[in-house]
Amino acid sequence: MQSLGVIDIGGTTIKFAVWQDQQLVAKTKVTTPTTLAEFYTLLTTQVAQMKRDYQIAGVGISSPGAVNKATGIIEGASALPYIHNFRIQPELQRRFELPVSMENDANCAALAELADGAGKQVASLCFLIVGTGVGGSVIVNHQIWHGAHLFGGEFGFTLMNDHQILSELGTAVAVAKRYNASHPAQPELDGQAVFELAAKGDTDAQAEVQVMVRALARAIYNLQYSFDPELIVMGGAVSNNPHLLPAINAEIEKLRATVKIASIKPDVVACHFTDEANLRGAVVDFCQTYLDIQK
Repeated sequence: MQSLGVIDIGGTTIKFAVWQDQQLVAKTKVTTPTTLAEFYTLLTTQVAQMKRDYQIAGVGISSPGAVNKATGIIEGASALPYIHNFRIQPELQRRFELPVSMENDANCAALAELADGAGKQVASLCFLIVGTGVGGSVIVNHQIWHGAHLFGGEFGFTLMNDHQILSELGTAVAVAKRYNASHPAQPELDGQAVFELAAKGDTDAQAEVQVMVRALARAIYNLQYSFDPELIVMGGAVSNNPHLLPAINAEIEKLRATVKIASIKPDVVACHFTDEANLRGAVVDFCQTYLDIQK
């Protein structure tokens, strides 16, 4: 396989690397520009250097937002409004003078896990990433299922009760928000601090963490019986806190005991890749997009 340039566009930093000999080399990251003009300058400069040093055959990009691969437009919204709602993929292709593929960042992370991570032995999986909100991806027969409106995998929007969605209940940010609201006289804590209090026996903190655990368990249970994947892979907060996944699995068992006919036990594992996931997934997406170049 020829060398590829890969880019992971984030709201704070943009990561660059070259995929060569089945590994990422020449890795670097730069603060994300504030304007489209600066963005173009940064990317074209970095890609030009990759072309000189590694003779790359193309560029794979991981991006926030709902990437419409048919039009080359990044729909939806993100922390970078200047990349949205115009044909950015063909414009970058013109500037780089190379083939360019683009895919949503959560989808890229899922592809990385499928190709050489926690999901490398399966053909279908659901990927949940728990950060500020809850995002994810659905993989069926090694392919991303984007959905009719490019919202496939947006699990954070699923309703957990009459008025709250998963992203409002199932994240460390939400845990901290609830805990701080019930303790207004105390200094504000972040999610990690609340988890630490829970581990030390603080019953209020434990209750808020359990709300998160219960919400994620219900979401996973529903995903299993909606898509019936071989595997459910979790990233973000779960991969950073070794106590969360066992707690989620225990809560899933409670749900299965409640629903007597629920015979399928979801196979839930933590992700393998962390910082490199989006870059690695951008390689997989490029290879799926340009089958002739990957040979």
